[in-house]
Formats: sequence, C-alpha cells, structure tokens
Amino acid sequence: MSLTHPLRRAGSVALLLSLGACQTPGAASGTGPGEETRVGEPRVLVGAGDIASCESDQDEATAAMLDGIEGTVMTLGDNAYPDGTAEDFQRCYAPSWGRHKQRTRPVPGNHEYHSARAGPYFEYFGEAAGEPGKGYYSYELGEWHVVALNTELPERARAEQERWLREDLEAHPARCTLAYMHRPLFSSGVGRDNAWVKPLWEALYEAGADVVVAGHDHFYERFAPQTPEGQADPERGLRQFVVGTGGMNAYAFSATLPNSEVREAGTFGLMKLTLEEGAYTWEFLPVGGGVRDQGRGTCH
Repeated sequence: MSLTHPLRRAGSVALLLSLGACQTPGAASGTGPGEETRVGEPRVLVGAGDIASCESDQDEATAAMLDGIEGTVMTLGDNAYPDGTAEDFQRCYAPSWGRHKQRTRPVPGNHEYHSARAGPYFEYFGEAAGEPGKGYYSYELGEWHVVALNTELPERARAEQERWLREDLEAHPARCTLAYMHRPLFSSGVGRDNAWVKPLWEALYEAGADVVVAGHDHFYERFAPQTPEGQADPERGLRQFVVGTGGMNAYAFSATLPNSEVREAGTFGLMKLTLEEGAYTWEFLPVGGGVRDQGRGTCH
C-alpha cells in the first residue's frame, strides 16, 4: 500500500511491489510487510473512532478485537482522550490500540486539537498521519483509492484541503473510492453543525466515490447512499457509516434523519470493510462477538 501525502508522493513509505502484487501493512495481518498478495485479492480496512481514555477499559476491549483481525487499521479521530497530549497517547492509547500502530492510518479529531495544532498527534503517528499541520493524505488499498481527511482544520486550511482533494481524486480515477474523517455530514445524534464537511462530500460525490466513514458521535449508524444535500441516490450516492464506538462513553440518538437505515447505541465495536474489486462488504462487530450489521455494496 502506498501513501500519497499532500503536494508530494511519499515514496519513502511506499511498500514494495513485487511482480505486480501489492502488500498490506499489518502487525497482526497475514499480509503484512514482506508477504505477497495476489492482484485483485480483497483487502480489509478495520477500525473506529473516539477511542482511548485512561478512565475507560472499552478501548482495551476493541483493541483485543483488532488482535484477531487482519488488515489496515483506520482511526476516525479523537484517538486519545481527553486532550490528545503526549501523555494521553503514551498512557491511554499506546497500551491498547497503540500495539497496532505500524498498520494504522489515522485521522485526527477535535480532541487532538485541544493540544496546540494537534502536535502530539502528529508526533506520535509520524509520517503515517500525513504532513504535520495538514493531516490529510491518500493511499491505495488493493483496487481501492482511500482518502483520509482532516475535519478539524481552520477555515483557510479547509479550502486548501478541498483543492487538494479534488486534485487527488482527479489524479486517481479508481473505480472504487472510500474516504474517512472524524466528523460526519449526517448523524441522528444530538444536533451538531458539521456543515463545513459538505464541500468534502461534494468533491467526493462529483468524483463518483462510494463510501464515507466517520466518527465523532459515539454510536453506530448506517445511511443509505445519498447526495451531499441528503437526497437518496442509490445510483451515485455516498454510503456513510458513523462508527464512534472505539471505547469512549456512548451517546444516545435524537431525531432520526432521512436515509438512516441502522442505528446502534450503547455498543462498542469495530467497522470491518472488506474491499474487493468493484464491490465491498461491511460488518459492524461488537465487543463480545457476533455481527450487529452487515451488507454488501457495489462501486459506481
């Protein structure tokens, strides 16, 4: 898997390609560094947001689930509570999700920005977090183009990120595209204005992207494919998942939004996406075992 950071391609962190076969990072993965996979073989992207606090043991429970799941780990922001300090990362995040750091592709949340410019976040994750101060980047995962976005930037930097996103999507016209970020555009939680996420959705929608995954609200919710305006669009719409279930205290739902298909409150767990050539499957895996939600979609 290779990373594409803003304004530069980080070739120094690109994993080697051998005879056209891609390799997936993964400390616990059967397709980790140095192990070949066949072209077209499905890839796993697994994770959640709103994760680690020294006041909770639920992040240890979800980290234990990661121990048994292959693939690339995505974090959806608010990785280390309460303030994303260096101490929060070392004392609260590192002992649980931190053991999967080598295969993690993170994004920051608002709690990371309780520390100046999210400095400890960028220091902890290093090059995997994208360019310091920006925190958005893209990479290839099998047949999929994956974009990691930063919803916590100040207004001027948001416009720069949107320009970068449009250029990145144009430069990577993959059949299947997935984006993940901290703040969802749509959520049936208590009202919070995340309107500045909409330009990112518009860029993704116009480019024909398929899936958006977010955190921020501490529950699980799945939406049917829809436009950035919230209109159902089964042909070209983006399917959004809210997965703020990594370990922090659960939130309750408020009024149900249009196109919301599944809601699960009070359950900690992981989103597992299996990315295939031209299609994907999803599973919401709760702590304790089983599957709370699952399905399959095809790419536009």
